[in-house]
Amino acid sequence: MRIWLDGGLQDMESARVSVFDHGLTVGDGIFETVKAVDGQPFALTRHLDRLTRSARGLGLPDPDHAEVRRACAAVLEANPMPLGRLRITYTGGHGPLGSDRGEHGPTLVVALGETARRPDATAVITVPWTRNERGALTGLKTTSYAENVVALSRAHQHGASEALFGNTVGQLCEGTGSNVFVVLDGEIHTPPIASGCLPGITRALAVEWTGAKETDLPLDVLERADEVFLTSTLRDVQAVHRIDDRELPAVPGPVTAKAMRVFEDRAGEDLDP
Repeated sequence: MRIWLDGGLQDMESARVSVFDHGLTVGDGIFETVKAVDGQPFALTRHLDRLTRSARGLGLPDPDHAEVRRACAAVLEANPMPLGRLRITYTGGHGPLGSDRGEHGPTLVVALGETARRPDATAVITVPWTRNERGALTGLKTTSYAENVVALSRAHQHGASEALFGNTVGQLCEGTGSNVFVVLDGEIHTPPIASGCLPGITRALAVEWTGAKETDLPLDVLERADEVFLTSTLRDVQAVHRIDDRELPAVPGPVTAKAMRVFEDRAGEDLDP
């Protein structure tokens, strides 16, 4: 396996990032996960645009899109596989042990891992912790993921693949690595960005392609929604068959099934929508 680091391809076993890299010491970094099908990245332009928004939100220099594209192409060519998780990581680079940044410039790593198509349906749980819709990192895809690690571990302990958060005012927000949609009386709704959720790439495409409405939703909407589904880079559109102890009947429901078909069809027509 070969990865991109410091401007070129390196063997994964010998590639090294400094132990003083700010991404390691204080979580000062951002990332993107891109689906790659037969060596072709999906929606890469949208991912690079969000990478830049996240960099600006942290005060990092704008990433060089041309370099990142070269890195992605090189890694994909060096590691052929039918379905891959392409990970772009961009950190504050070598720095002091405190929160102040150093002057060495950012670190760029692009790596690829093989993955498999997700099941059509999954189980989720809700967790007692909240997303802060007014936090300094809200809406940014940063490497500060420890909160998600803890929540996802709890989900796995309960036989689920995802954990859903509310925000500080009791509204439905998002999952650890996904956005959530609910179907009410035949209409699709998803929490707005103002709820504190990450502006997911797949979320945006699903809203655009299905006509979903961005709606403030109480967390307990999950107890009465007719259908629920998740979106993310590697899930695409995935139905939810269980929320905590609530089993949803006939999953995927008709609205979710249509959304799955529409997304698959539209994504197949354009690799960089």
